[in-house]
Amino acid sequence: MPKGEYRVGIDSNPSKSDTVGQIKRMAADLINMICDIEDESMNPIRDTERKRLKALAMTGVEEASMWAVKAATKT
Repeated sequence: MPKGEYRVGIDSNPSKSDTVGQIKRMAADLINMICDIEDESMNPIRDTERKRLKALAMTGVEEASMWAVKAATKT
């Protein structure tokens, strides 16, 4: 299972909501795209910084996805 699908829990949608499915699909795709950004350059300091930025970006997508799912399912 790709990292994006794992991180957003793509298969977890007990309400079978199309909106929840779309939110999770888009978030998973964005996380996968972030993962595909190359880590290596000719400078180890830049490599570390790039990895840090990628991790922050993925965390932000995960958090946004969770809040969006909550908004879509709140009764």
